[in-house]
Amino acid sequence: QVQLVESGGGLVQPGGSLRLSCAASGSIFRINVMGWYRQAPGKARELVAALTGDGSPNYADSVKGRFTMSRDNVKNTWYLQMNSLKGEDTAVYYCQANLRRRFGTADIDYWGQGTQVTVSS
Repeated sequence: QVQLVESGGGLVQPGGSLRLSCAASGSIFRINVMGWYRQAPGKARELVAALTGDGSPNYADSVKGRFTMSRDNVKNTWYLQMNSLKGEDTAVYYCQANLRRRFGTADIDYWGQGTQVTVSS
């Protein structure tokens, strides 16, 4: 079984910073894509940032220049450094991975449980 466990959410004032972590555990042959999504109340889940196998990050326009995604391949862990946070960044943040558990098997999407990020004074 594969699990994604997130940490690092919380309450922060506008202009502040938070760092989210996502650790993948279990039987993993290869992680194809690591991602961060968020869902605000009453809104659809949206992609925030993603890292593909070649390590080139993609960011939503709304977070470019403020958020940075990185990863530790040895630990199967990825991070989202969030700076200059705004009220509109308030949401539940989910990590996601598209991965292959064993050689020759299908690629499958997995999701973390979500962590709340609240930006408020």
